[in-house]
Amino acid sequence: MNLNQVTIFSSKTEELVEFYKKLGLRLIVDSLPRYARMECPDGDATLSVHSTCITETDSNIVLYFECEDLDARVAELKKLGLQFEEEPKDQDWLWREAYLRDPSNNRICLFHAGENRKNPPWRVK
Repeated sequence: MNLNQVTIFSSKTEELVEFYKKLGLRLIVDSLPRYARMECPDGDATLSVHSTCITETDSNIVLYFECEDLDARVAELKKLGLQFEEEPKDQDWLWREAYLRDPSNNRICLFHAGENRKNPPWRVK
């Protein structure tokens, strides 16, 4: 099994597409304002946005996007006008993470973990 697709339901589909394009995702299906699908520049994962009239609420889900050069990427995104809640920081679990929110208030983590993403020193054998 492989997680390869996440869909965000929102009344702000066009704003979300612009936000995720700034993050580096590429638009591959454009049926805006109803629906859009984007692909990550690395790997096979896709993210879609689907129009809904349901009011957005806070979510306990965080979307993680790994970046090779996290600090440079954060600097680029700030120049594009994105605001971060938390600057890049080394975590105890050996990841470097920075946090921001998309236009629908979903929490986004940009991170770099390298080998430690799937193979931390404490991985179960």
